[in-house]
Amino acid sequence: MSITIYVPRDSTALALGANEVAAAIVAEAAKRGQEITLVRNGSRGMFWLEPLVEVATAAGRVGYGPVEPEDVAGLFDADFMAGGQHPLALGLVDEIPYLKKQERLTFARVGITDPVSLDDYLAHEGYQGLQKALAMQSADIVQEVLDSGLRGRGGAAFPTGIKWKTVLGAQSAQKYIVCNADEGDSGTFSDRMIMEDDPFVLIEGMTIAALAVGATRGYIYVRSEYPHAITALSQAIVTANSRNYLGENILGSGRAFHLEVRKGAGAYICGEETALLESLEGKRGVVRAKPPLPAIEGLFGKPTVINNVISLASVPIILARGAAFYKNYGMGRSLGTLPMQLAGNIRHGGLVEKAFGVTLRELLFDFGGGTASGKPIRAVQVGGPLGPYLPQLLFDTKVDYEAFAAVGGMLGHGGIVVFDDSVDMAKQARYAMEFCAVESCGKCTPCRIGSTRGVEVIDKIVAGQAQQIHLLRDLCDTMVNGSLCAMGSMTPLPVLSALDHFPEDFASGVLNKAA
Repeated sequence: MSITIYVPRDSTALALGANEVAAAIVAEAAKRGQEITLVRNGSRGMFWLEPLVEVATAAGRVGYGPVEPEDVAGLFDADFMAGGQHPLALGLVDEIPYLKKQERLTFARVGITDPVSLDDYLAHEGYQGLQKALAMQSADIVQEVLDSGLRGRGGAAFPTGIKWKTVLGAQSAQKYIVCNADEGDSGTFSDRMIMEDDPFVLIEGMTIAALAVGATRGYIYVRSEYPHAITALSQAIVTANSRNYLGENILGSGRAFHLEVRKGAGAYICGEETALLESLEGKRGVVRAKPPLPAIEGLFGKPTVINNVISLASVPIILARGAAFYKNYGMGRSLGTLPMQLAGNIRHGGLVEKAFGVTLRELLFDFGGGTASGKPIRAVQVGGPLGPYLPQLLFDTKVDYEAFAAVGGMLGHGGIVVFDDSVDMAKQARYAMEFCAVESCGKCTPCRIGSTRGVEVIDKIVAGQAQQIHLLRDLCDTMVNGSLCAMGSMTPLPVLSALDHFPEDFASGVLNKAA
């Protein structure tokens, strides 16, 4: 009897040697005359355990990790194919507390299925949402998404259904669905994991969006740094077309939707929706002035839905199980779940999908296990390189868009980067300004020039010129209120939060000079 063994194909696992482990397992099984079926699944998101090898047993999938090629012979000696004991044994994977305490809706299949197997996807509730959408009127699909309370998972948290309703109401012979997969925020990887580890859920979500607004063509804009995601998506699109889940006649409905992957050049500014559209059109990625909004005049001047990966990947379960099911998770106006990503100086880095309402402290300690260095956590940056730095006194803040806004924070894409007490927050503030100077599209003066001046002013403060702090605050005010897009208007947030919460780091130069 063949035993099914799972070894992830996720790029994090690959970077840690998953291909070599898979090859060693195949070779060892052949050497011992044991019949196995090797499935290259996605990652469960517990990156400190990668490569995580799982074995299908009568009791469930048993895990071993992190496995290196030289461990494989010992695993066979320990009869790991029957769930045998070994120093790397983790027991039933679903019972690992890190996973068991999550609410995986968008990531329900990630780590469980073969990402590019349509049959595997269909066997795990795949395309049930699309089947329901095909039997609905466009306005009813939009209403279901509105009723679910789904908000954009990319940063601004704008209600997804309102954006769709605007495009539905726009009069045009051609409309587009664009997926913003230009995941450039530091410490983020949830988009990559969906694209690599469950690409069909994104394809299904975009197809439902197309039915909802009357679009017939879509594009997934993926940054060039994600080659494995591009490969998985491209393979899944070919399969979906061959099985009539995409193309001219979706499942015999007479409805058409054509989908393509487009590779971006890796400019951070192309994560801004209008710069992304410029890039998609073959032009330099520069921000457009708004209005008109992309929902009215977007790609090639036509009405366009632009959502990020997690927003679109959350749609299938909303249609499959209903808006009431989805909105039952979360709190206040933050409904459903958010995949949070733990990175930086963290002991257990990885992905945690939880309903809104979990506290930052729970994520950092109950899931993350504190710092990898063993030192106290001094600051965390939530929401990417433009997100504010939060000190310990704010760690009990609930993960909720409004709760974070109330303390001067932002959730953004759900990335959490952790710093221990050795961090120099003046250097982190300088980094924010320098990042903006490097990545600015250059269209508006406050962002282009303000960020360059910001680096210079912070250098003067650190050198001992305390009076320059007033100038830095004035400069930040100009950038916030005068920049054309969020790149310039949000760069001051990490700078000001560092100034407000960690003023002692900016005073060090002054104190040293006085001494």
